[in-house]
Amino acid sequence: MKIEIEREDDGRWIAEVPDLSGVMVYGETREEAIARVQSLALRVIADRLDVLSRPDWPDYVFAFHDREEIGSRMLTRVAKRTGLKPEDL
Repeated sequence: MKIEIEREDDGRWIAEVPDLSGVMVYGETREEAIARVQSLALRVIADRLDVLSRPDWPDYVFAFHDREEIGSRMLTRVAKRTGLKPEDL
């Protein structure tokens, strides 16, 4: 599973699994971001195995911690995946 890593402007790390829509997380360190995105990817895969999908259901899952500010680079990635503009998010 390919993981993309990028540093947010405020110093946090973004980790994303591009092949799984919306599997994108922050970490205070590069290692934490990788561990968190691997964990989220496994949960998403397990959920997809357990849940029947419907054509009218969105194929995007974005999970953020309560009160976690979303940085500009994360907004850009979410916008790229959803087709929305960062200012719409």
